[in-house]
Amino acid sequence: MGCCDTLPASTAAQTTEPTTTTITPDALRRRTVLKGMLAGMVGLSLGGSSLGFAQRRGDRIRLAFCSQLLCVVPYEFTQAQGFFEDEGLDVELVYTRGGNAAMQALVGGAVDYAATSFDVALQAFANNADIRRFATTGRLPLFALAVAPKNADTITEVSDLAGTTVGVSALGNADHAMLLYLLAQAGVDANSVRFATLGPNLYDALRIGQIDAGMVQEPALSLLADQGGRELVNAMKIEDAERYLGGAYEFMGVAYRTEEREERLEQMQALARALSGGLRAVKAASTREIVDALPSELIAGGDTAQLETILETYRGSLYPDTVAIDYDTCDRVQQAHLTAGILDAPIDLDTLLDEEVIGQTEGVGESVGG
Repeated sequence: MGCCDTLPASTAAQTTEPTTTTITPDALRRRTVLKGMLAGMVGLSLGGSSLGFAQRRGDRIRLAFCSQLLCVVPYEFTQAQGFFEDEGLDVELVYTRGGNAAMQALVGGAVDYAATSFDVALQAFANNADIRRFATTGRLPLFALAVAPKNADTITEVSDLAGTTVGVSALGNADHAMLLYLLAQAGVDANSVRFATLGPNLYDALRIGQIDAGMVQEPALSLLADQGGRELVNAMKIEDAERYLGGAYEFMGVAYRTEEREERLEQMQALARALSGGLRAVKAASTREIVDALPSELIAGGDTAQLETILETYRGSLYPDTVAIDYDTCDRVQQAHLTAGILDAPIDLDTLLDEEVIGQTEGVGESVGG
């Protein structure tokens, strides 16, 4: 599963496989790998409530998220720049295999917070997970709809996808939901499109022409462009998001367990202030500083120069200027899920979105601008 999976994360009985990311011993205190949600652990009663866990640990908190590089940038850079420490927080960044696994960890009580795509939070809430979302760190999805090099001259608009084969990570995932929405907006009957489910790595299938188009992430998009592929819709650019999605489209953000709200309110506000500082630093820092702050295990074997170029290209669009939630950006995701048939009915966004946490926090409530 990719970082944007949206399979239901509603029950504590669900389990997840451990990630294969390896972290060096000197990094274990603040950055760890979640070893899987064993059924006994997930169903464990934490001394009557998980609030006891928080009180025993003080302000040392565990925050889980997926291992997709562009998702984790604000969190790693916030930590590297000392913003968590400035707020008196000892944050343990917990890597999981996909956003759904991070949400399961939160619902099961294994971590204190989960940072996931809004698609994951939306589906979890729709499946009765008692969670709330209080902060955002990403206002655009990490997808682009790209055309294979062999079709670059014949598929030039979304409307040209009728009768073609298009790759997605899996049916029901965030990339599939967005694709269905784009097809509907272009007047294309989804039944006229063949969907190939290929996991998160579609690059080779597109490069050699096994599929006509696909929903890709970076660096696959840049590599395809080098091979002569065509970019149809790049949702990582605010200009394309405004044209095709109507504006910013909520992506990465932080959720908590509802029952813990009052006990954790000051902690969440401190977390929000720290992340807000981290977001501003991401916008201002050199790309080399940002790359140097990332765990080497996540970029091992990668092209760091290319990663710097990608960050320079997208950070102004991907990352908001504040962690304050924007209702409209969240509603756009919901509308896409409704159009795609992934949601049967609208959910109560006013309940899922806890905007008051940020509203009570000075210095993080600026408007999310273009």
